Amino acid sequence: MALLSDTESGCGVTFAFTERTGGVSAEPFASLNLGDSCGDAPAAVAENRRRALTAIGAADCAGALVTPHQAAAQARSGADAVVCTAPDVPVLLCFADCVPAVICAPGGFAVAHSGWRGTIARIAQKTARVLMDETGCAAADLKAYVGPHIGGVDYEVSAQMIRDFTAEFGEGVHVGVASRRKLDLGYAVACALTDAGVLRENLAVCRVSTATATDRFFSYRAEAGNCGRHAALAVMRTGTTPAWEPLD
Repeated sequence: MALLSDTESGCGVTFAFTERTGGVSAEPFASLNLGDSCGDAPAAVAENRRRALTAIGAADCAGALVTPHQAAAQARSGADAVVCTAPDVPVLLCFADCVPAVICAPGGFAVAHSGWRGTIARIAQKTARVLMDETGCAAADLKAYVGPHIGGVDYEVSAQMIRDFTAEFGEGVHVGVASRRKLDLGYAVACALTDAGVLRENLAVCRVSTATATDRFFSYRAEAGNCGRHAALAVMRTGTTPAWEPLD
């Protein structure tokens, strides 16, 4: 099964935040592992990606798939974000606790991977600005979606990291009063997106923590690094956007 959103953004973009079920991978990657660098069988990953693309109506675009370390030459060295203005080119980034963000605009979209380093570097904000530059749209035209990630209650960090994030994003990045070392990465990413000009009413944030919902998502922290990867996956189709369907 996948968390799917169709084109209510009005930007012609279909995207998904996948879950871990509905694939063919064996433990500890069971079952819809979409990452090709965690030790899973390549054939299983390829079949899982085929299923994910089919679910968003983009099976015919598999040959154009862009994913860091995989398909596109410019992405093989790794990337924290991909901005796409080309139709029929799906983009996939993998996650297992870090924060995924999909940003849609008239004429393009972006997928960003925001770990703690990328978050404090405001990768989501920088990605939104590049997307605006590439599409010529205004910030008010952007629709941003923050996917499942490790929740603040599950993310204990060093005192120095708390100080650094507080200096960058304010006190709201803390979780609770007593838990001064619990960090809310999703809050920080949301702040970065609104600072880029994304309207609050155009920003949706998933509050499910990957570390406590390991029946639905992979969690590097909760599973001691021995797990697969779920994904943020998006495509902008030409003509009529194919209807999406949930994975069986």
